[in-house]
Amino acid sequence: MTTNIRRFVAMALPIVAFALTPGAAKAQSYTGSWPATVSQSQYGNGTYCVKLHDDGGYGWPHSGEATLYPSEGTDSGTFRVIAGLMIVTFSQPGGTADVGSLTFTAPASDGHIGKGAYEQFYGLVTDSGMALFGARDACSDSE
Repeated sequence: MTTNIRRFVAMALPIVAFALTPGAAKAQSYTGSWPATVSQSQYGNGTYCVKLHDDGGYGWPHSGEATLYPSEGTDSGTFRVIAGLMIVTFSQPGGTADVGSLTFTAPASDGHIGKGAYEQFYGLVTDSGMALFGARDACSDSE
């Protein structure tokens, strides 16, 4: 009986140790559709759907393609998680020669995105506000 318990502990200990290593936290992904509610902004207040594809494709373990589904249309961009900070950037060409950009920045860890900031600019016009990310897969492409 004691021999069986020792064997069980000997087999279970490495499994528990592996599960508790920092590498286990890296397995968390940001792939999904995240609602992002913008407030305290001059122009951008509302809820957007930010779709992320976390495949490490942009030089960081958690990075990849991003798609924004606002009510006016769809924008493509990229995201990266660097030192616990997620940066999601969308290029938005203006109606003239101006180039615009929309950025969400928020703390991110273990597959969760926190409360952060929103910033958008077209030429000399800028807008900023608060951004609150909701639960993963709580929005759709039609938002």
